[in-house]
Amino acid sequence: MSGGAVLGGDGNFSSLCPHGIEWIWYGLGECAQDGRDIASVVLGLLSIVCFMVSSLPQYYSSCKTGNMDSALSIWFLLFWLAGDSCNLIGSFLADQLPLQKYTAVYYVLADLLMLSMYYYYKLKNKSRASNSALLNAVSVLCLLGISSSLRSLPRSALEDQMPVGFKGRALLAVEGDSGSVQPFDTKEIIGFVFGSISSVLYLCSRLPQMYTNFRRKSTEGVSFFLFALVILGNTTYGISVLLKNPDPGQGEASYIIHHLPWLIGSLGTLSLDLIISVQFMMYSKSPRDSAGGDEETAALLHN
Repeated sequence: MSGGAVLGGDGNFSSLCPHGIEWIWYGLGECAQDGRDIASVVLGLLSIVCFMVSSLPQYYSSCKTGNMDSALSIWFLLFWLAGDSCNLIGSFLADQLPLQKYTAVYYVLADLLMLSMYYYYKLKNKSRASNSALLNAVSVLCLLGISSSLRSLPRSALEDQMPVGFKGRALLAVEGDSGSVQPFDTKEIIGFVFGSISSVLYLCSRLPQMYTNFRRKSTEGVSFFLFALVILGNTTYGISVLLKNPDPGQGEASYIIHHLPWLIGSLGTLSLDLIISVQFMMYSKSPRDSAGGDEETAALLHN
């Protein structure tokens, strides 16, 4: 890097990210130049790990109890999938941070697996078919929408704006009034709308599961670790976005507004997830829940 030498032959690392960390630049597409940026990247990676492993306890619980179709609300899964789908589309259109995009892709894949397991146990247990036609139609539409969305995702802003594929949040962006909110272009507006819809769907997704737990007076078949890890993942995800330094010329207020739907979607669901956690404590006094929860905890700790 001495003398302004170009690394990697792309002509951008030394010029666009001076004093940056090379592996973060090339591996994640992020420019981390100080402790705040590094903390943002570390927390972002931690959030991805939390979300990646959050579904595993539920998979284990479902295989163990075999009652996933009665323990989890189908509307909880469908709202969650719809929210993650909008989040995926919006994160690309609004050119969010690379870690946000990677996480969004994983969300959708994990949701599809969870929904597939739900229908597997529903068919296996021959559950009651009330409203099954409507639910099946909604599920098919969601799956078709996800498939078409994944095929038609727009190229990231790095392809549109920079020859080497760095994301739109470049350090050498045109500077403006740091106290004003930078205007949205048409693609960013559409992405912002999708992000806003996703945050609403995330908030709505918890309500059916809360009602299901209340109606059953039990959380048997629902893994507490699923929500505990989601809480940790959402917390680290939101903090990582807040810690990231705005572009030069972009004020903190402008940065927050551009990321507001994703912050609401992550931090806004924490209160509802905490309520579900309280339900676990309330209904854990049930003999079957206590036995099932102790066996699940012991098995996970043993593994």
